[in-house]
Amino acid sequence: MAEAKIIASGPVSVGQAVHHPLLAVIAVLLGSSMANIDSRMFTIGLPDIKGAFSLSFDEGAWLSTASTASQIFIAPSVAWLATVFGLRRILGLPSLVFAVISLVLPFVRDYQTLLALTILHGLLIGTFVPATLMIIFRNLPMQWWLVAIGIYSLRVGFALNFGPALVGFYVDQIGWQWLYWQDAIIAVLMAILVYFGAARDPVNRTLLETADWGGMLLLGTGIAMVYAGLDQGNRLDWLNSGTVVAMLGCGAFLLVAFFINEAVVKEPWAHANVLFSRNIGFALVVILLYTLTSLSNSSLVPNFLSAVAQLRPEQTGRLLVIYGVLPFAVLFPLSIWLLRRYDVRIVLIIGLITFAIAALLGTQITNTWRLADFIPIVLLQSVGQAFTLFPIIIIALSNSDPTRATAFAAYIQIMRLGGAEIGIALMATWLRVREQTHSNLIGQHITHATDQVEQFLARMSGYFAGHGTATAPARSVGTLAGMVQREANVLAYIDGFWLTFGFAIIGLLVTALITKSPPGPFTPKAR
Repeated sequence: MAEAKIIASGPVSVGQAVHHPLLAVIAVLLGSSMANIDSRMFTIGLPDIKGAFSLSFDEGAWLSTASTASQIFIAPSVAWLATVFGLRRILGLPSLVFAVISLVLPFVRDYQTLLALTILHGLLIGTFVPATLMIIFRNLPMQWWLVAIGIYSLRVGFALNFGPALVGFYVDQIGWQWLYWQDAIIAVLMAILVYFGAARDPVNRTLLETADWGGMLLLGTGIAMVYAGLDQGNRLDWLNSGTVVAMLGCGAFLLVAFFINEAVVKEPWAHANVLFSRNIGFALVVILLYTLTSLSNSSLVPNFLSAVAQLRPEQTGRLLVIYGVLPFAVLFPLSIWLLRRYDVRIVLIIGLITFAIAALLGTQITNTWRLADFIPIVLLQSVGQAFTLFPIIIIALSNSDPTRATAFAAYIQIMRLGGAEIGIALMATWLRVREQTHSNLIGQHITHATDQVEQFLARMSGYFAGHGTATAPARSVGTLAGMVQREANVLAYIDGFWLTFGFAIIGLLVTALITKSPPGPFTPKAR
């Protein structure tokens, strides 16, 4: 049976019977959802967090980098650690430690202590996602796999659209501290579910004795350093910064050393030949392209409303919840129904096409666009979120070798976290460079339109004269400069939407190269 093969053929020790296996599955799904929402809320709420802790811009930037880099460091190895030590040891006590740290963090005022606790906080978050699929296969009947995997994959779109509203509610209504304290409540609940649901697995000493600790450290450290270099690159001007060059160079060196290590050690932990399957390779590429395409949802729409429309998260959150989260919830059963009856590639194509259409609509934005204007875009992005990542994961699982499950999980986590952060760094740099380019071009047009500019400045000076004649000329020039910057920002966001449209088209082309998956538990049923 296919399901028996997935569960028993891999390096997973079965252990003792689970009293309530459904609780174990709920625990890992809750943990993975919390991890995504926490990361999203931290990104959106960072300005409020910096204000609450009295952090400088540089301190806030390094705090954000440290939080995500620590997640990236631990995530690839968690599936292996759960296989060797069992779910109870990997999630039980760490969940309680995580809850304590989440309670304490808002009271910390020393930056070094705050940074250290943030790193530990990120490490623990990084343990909550990677073992989810393994736990689903081990503890649920086959007929429930698709539903559980759907919840696992759709949590990403839920976090992207629900995060802004939640940040706005916490900061505006009950206190910014709840950005951390909500984690404490969820973590305690997760620990209880793990205690009653997870098996008391013995330590797999056979795997422990042949552990590839060097490979895990090389991969985790290398990816984390590359991420840190990318995350700080836009702020420190990329290769003009010795810090960025050092982090990118050292990270690349460690990754090369990792692949050499996996080729020569007797028991490689995550040998690269797990990627040699045609469909798995293409599926991982499509995961990366999905991440880049969905930047139209995660970055461009909320950031435009913040930077150009000057709206707070609680204002933009209403749009994303009503037209992003609610349709998303309705589409979830439909996505499962389609995957049960039709080729998974068809569903994936539908998702990528809707993302492409949403990006095309985004290229029509102007400085007058506000919440209502983005409703069609957010609705299409909701369809894209429901019909893209879910089928990609199914394609990857349908073509994976169950005997190399932990290696496959490591590379999935690299694409999940690394791809997202590469996309964010790429988009931030793209918007900055395009804004500078458009600002320069608009400025050149202004210098060639001397008469019109003088007339505009004269009108504005007359308007400001009632509030002080001496400052009127300077205020009129400042108004003109602000208009130039606003239009340059709008044009930069248009270029951003064009970029995500291009990623969606490339994703469709790569999807066309994916062949039909072999028969298995995810094979569509006859209509």
